[in-house]
Amino acid sequence: MRIRRAVLKGLDCASCAYKIEEALRKGGFKRVSVNFASGELLIDGDLDKAKEIIRKVEPNVEVIEFKEHDHEHHDGDFKGEIYRIAISLAIFLVGLALYYYKIVGPLTIILFLLSYSLVGFKIIKRALMNALRGNVFDENFLVMVATLGAFAISEYPEAVGVMIFYVIGEFLQERAVDKSRRSIKSLLSLKAEYANLIREGGVIRVSPEELRVGDIILVRPGERIPVDGVIIEGSSSVDSSALTGESIPKNVKTGDTVYSGMINLTGLLKVRVEKELKDSMVSRILRLVEEASARKARTERIITKFARYYTPSVIGLATLTAVVPPIVLSEPFHGWIYRALVLLMISCPCALVISVPLTYFAGIGRLAREGILVKGSNFIDALSRVSIVALDKTGTLTKGVFKVTEVSSRNGFTSDEVLRLAAIAERHSNHPIARAIKEAAGDIEVSDVSLGEYEEIPGHGIRAKLNGVEIIVGNDRILHRFNVEHDTCSVPGTVAHVAVNGKYVGYIVISDELKEDARDAVEGLRKLGIRRLIMVTGDSSDVASNIARELGLSEFYAELLPEGKVRVIEDLERHKGKGESIAFVGDGVNDAPVIARADVGIAMGALGSDAAVETSDVVIMDDRPSKLVLGIKLAKKTQRIVLQNISLAISVKLAFILLGTLGEVTMWEAVFADVGVALMAILNSVRILYAK
Repeated sequence: MRIRRAVLKGLDCASCAYKIEEALRKGGFKRVSVNFASGELLIDGDLDKAKEIIRKVEPNVEVIEFKEHDHEHHDGDFKGEIYRIAISLAIFLVGLALYYYKIVGPLTIILFLLSYSLVGFKIIKRALMNALRGNVFDENFLVMVATLGAFAISEYPEAVGVMIFYVIGEFLQERAVDKSRRSIKSLLSLKAEYANLIREGGVIRVSPEELRVGDIILVRPGERIPVDGVIIEGSSSVDSSALTGESIPKNVKTGDTVYSGMINLTGLLKVRVEKELKDSMVSRILRLVEEASARKARTERIITKFARYYTPSVIGLATLTAVVPPIVLSEPFHGWIYRALVLLMISCPCALVISVPLTYFAGIGRLAREGILVKGSNFIDALSRVSIVALDKTGTLTKGVFKVTEVSSRNGFTSDEVLRLAAIAERHSNHPIARAIKEAAGDIEVSDVSLGEYEEIPGHGIRAKLNGVEIIVGNDRILHRFNVEHDTCSVPGTVAHVAVNGKYVGYIVISDELKEDARDAVEGLRKLGIRRLIMVTGDSSDVASNIARELGLSEFYAELLPEGKVRVIEDLERHKGKGESIAFVGDGVNDAPVIARADVGIAMGALGSDAAVETSDVVIMDDRPSKLVLGIKLAKKTQRIVLQNISLAISVKLAFILLGTLGEVTMWEAVFADVGVALMAILNSVRILYAK
């Protein structure tokens, strides 16, 4: 079933999001995610059916099919709300002045009722509609009962004042959430607003959605590249920071691939469209970030369950407070009912159910802005708990750009013959080592040679036949496999052995080099408290030992096939502590099995790689291993903010519940315990967006 996306306009209540999600699940939808933080719905199935269910549960929420909606509220709605609050507050102050001077007649009560109805009408309407559907634990209903109860016991100023300040708090809370959503979205404002399409000798401005594969577009200096394509004319430097977090511009020329979201800085480029907007890099990144919130963190799920039981428990306590003490102690009901109403005001768990998902969403957005795509809130949790990191060598710690540095011949063959035979055997392979051999053999004619047989043996090498002559090229394992007697050589670099008709003819040394920030990455991971750093590679022990020594790594596993790397991770699983997680960092395509097996599978340098994005849990968009350090730091910071918000909300709520039960809290203070704490938690949530 196709996943559908929709914007939930008017979703201003975190518990409403939970109710919608539960109703849709009961309605037969298997995959459902209602994300309060982004105001979006992800669903597998009929959107019209979902709309009907949502209309019954939350009639105030409008479902709009996703079409790059900006989630913004209309300024007119906000202005109207401000006017209502201002008029209500003015009337309230007049009534309060009369009440203060002991003028408590019909006029004063009418002023209070008028002020109350101006701001409370929407709250009461929502509360009654929800109550008719059986939801008596809705925060609107609690506020209505608390304030009408205050009217009933003649606490007019508190009844109106609490409603006004509750509405003001809700308004500020809604504005803060809306601003947070926009801030998070602005981190990912990668899409070009237009494209310059070359057609019939002229250039016309079109929407990027209108571009088709094969179209030719013009990208001027300062413009954002609208879709993925190949440069067919021109050269320039491009800013890819929005995709990779890399601030240094990249030089591009004719024949190079450029991606949507990049900004052309200097030259004029003609680009042939290779992918439509929906399949281009920018759309894939945005889709990945939007869908990440569907994978909720364990903390989010716990808080949601907590909220289900917390509110009814406090309501039960409020009921007992209003009824039991006056009967048992033979005291007037008035004071105890007031205490119960205070408890009702405190009972809404908004600070928790809003701030926790908002923090995770902000964390995902910030990480994406740094060129680190995390595919779910649960992986932020896992990343923050990483204690063991296993790193692939080639393409992760080293550049993966191989060069032939030595050719050694045996048994009467020359170096050129050894190189030519290896290049012939490797001519159909795309492996980095094969490319290095073919590049080195560029002056030796091999292009017109036709192979009779060709077999690529994973983790070993190549076996090919030329005019009945068998050529074997590969590592030490392939020689043992075909019983070829050979030298044992210890040289720095990767060694490709060559044999002809079972006879050893020599070897080729191919060297790789460390990435510039590989040492910084290892040092940074150690400073973060990672207790085990392990390098795993399919390369020879000599090569692995040399790289490990350069990086200061004491642990490494070499000469591993893909299943061998999986076994290493499985062995590490037995040695990790409770609550810890293991991360594997690889190149995404070749390491797919082990990336899928690790607690956190991280794909390195995945710009343009569909396979890496699909397989991994975390995608580092450029080739810098030091980004892993930044990713773990931001994940830990996100976790800290989540725990801060939980501690703040629960401690303040429990303190006010205790004080409220003892009669030491007024309804005015109870409003702070509700919307005030929620607002503080929301503002704390978005700190991750601006953290250094």
